Amino acid sequence: MLNLYGFFKPALGTPSSNESNKATFSQPKDSTGLAVSNELHTALKQCADTVDRIAQECRAKNTRFRDVEFDLENDADLCLNGIYLPELNNDQDIPLPPNERPQPRDVLRVTQIFDNPSFFVDGASSNDIVQGELGTCWFLSALATMTTKKGLVEKFCVARHEDVGIYGFIFFRGDHWVSVIIDDQLFTSIAKYEDLPPSVRQYYRNDKEFYNKSARKGNHSITFAKSATEGETWVPLIEKAYAKSHGDYSAVEGGFSTEAIEDLTGGISTFIKTKDIFDIDKFWTEELMNATKDRLFGCGFYGSDKFGLFGGHAYSILRAKEVEGKRFLVIRNPWGKSEWTGAWSDGSKEWNAETFGLLPMLEHSFGNDGQFVMEYSDFLECWEEIQRTLLLDEGGNWIASSHWLRVNARPLPSAWTYGDVCFTIKIPQKTSAIIVLSQLDARSFKRISSPFEWMFDFKVFKRGQNLPLGESAQNRFVSRSVNLELVLDEGEYIVHVRFDRKPNDKYIEDCSNVDQRKLSRVRMAKAQSQSIASIKIGHAGICPDRLISA
Repeated sequence: MLNLYGFFKPALGTPSSNESNKATFSQPKDSTGLAVSNELHTALKQCADTVDRIAQECRAKNTRFRDVEFDLENDADLCLNGIYLPELNNDQDIPLPPNERPQPRDVLRVTQIFDNPSFFVDGASSNDIVQGELGTCWFLSALATMTTKKGLVEKFCVARHEDVGIYGFIFFRGDHWVSVIIDDQLFTSIAKYEDLPPSVRQYYRNDKEFYNKSARKGNHSITFAKSATEGETWVPLIEKAYAKSHGDYSAVEGGFSTEAIEDLTGGISTFIKTKDIFDIDKFWTEELMNATKDRLFGCGFYGSDKFGLFGGHAYSILRAKEVEGKRFLVIRNPWGKSEWTGAWSDGSKEWNAETFGLLPMLEHSFGNDGQFVMEYSDFLECWEEIQRTLLLDEGGNWIASSHWLRVNARPLPSAWTYGDVCFTIKIPQKTSAIIVLSQLDARSFKRISSPFEWMFDFKVFKRGQNLPLGESAQNRFVSRSVNLELVLDEGEYIVHVRFDRKPNDKYIEDCSNVDQRKLSRVRMAKAQSQSIASIKIGHAGICPDRLISA
């Protein structure tokens, strides 16, 4: 499954209103940060209307909302676990075997966990976010990054009735917005009083009410992600909604923060290897200094831990600041603790009577909260990969278009060629364009998606010319999408696609010994995702005659 989609901004005005197949979108203030899409406003309204209707029904019945599709209390295994083979070894992309998975002890509503719960307490902040017993550092790192763009996180929860316990979110899937509605039940790690051994009961004076009010209250009792601010619920609830959107909690273990930002905003992401940056001064001024304006950044590295930093872990770049002639980045660990211990770390020798004055300018303070400062030179030395997501609401009108194809690749061994699949784009006037080629998001059904992991890239040609105008950047073997930013003159263009593959060692061919009920849900998710393809094409030389842009 391949999707070619583009965002186009005409450089010489906008299309006229009578061009019915050419939509123009004017971004309203109340959706700042979310990708332009002709379905965005429909999705927002439908989600809000559904939440309001259900809340009204609950009040009429004198009940709180219970989400029967994702019921943590009555269907915990379905909500927690994916399909798995017990004999497989674990890694971040394979659900843990039963004896190693997180084992919540109970399920409570937020009104049972907190005396006065509130979705937000003084808005959303990166310091709110604390990772729990689930490998979602990539998702939480994305949330932390997005808190730096004022008002952005507040847009994810479209509607809520906290008294009834219903929350509606929207996520960007493929090329459209979908709504996800959840209740306020959360997994907790503190056992019920009845499950305590006698010695522990005695410690709590054999008093169940005292135990419930002291041990089972507060953020510390939540099993997965939580807020560092007592009584605040947006962090665990958005993680729950994201898990539901992919079928279960195990499906959201392991990933890249850029993918989460894409899912939350509809932005466009690129992986950048620090060793590949040609002009580091230009990268600082044109990229990092625009962090939180129209782009968001994450970073990571692989291999051994170093200077308090952990390999294979996702970190957020909160801001880039140039003060007193020095270039600094403020970075955060989604654990809410464990920080960089090198130069300019909290309490390091670089901080003295003369440099303490830099702290307010960096919007930083000392403390083991996961946030730390690095100088740009150290940043480039320590991190291997930067993940950038471009937000597409800035600057006015955009034209968006998308086209999915179901493609049969040639069997191996086959020539590695650009000749198999191509798209045509017709541009009526000079346009700034971002062309994106993506594959289906298979997170919900990754164990049965394909026996191969796919790499792809593309080149863009103007019809009639032999030299390409540009080609997509590919900085990792397997990524969900690749893109190219360029300016296109009036005319017709051909996008030629090239494939490569390697075996998917996580693929399950024989599903006879997996949970069949869970398998039916996963197969349904796969069928729903694949249904968005409008054309099925085979092999070489087929170019759909498709107008996908202005």
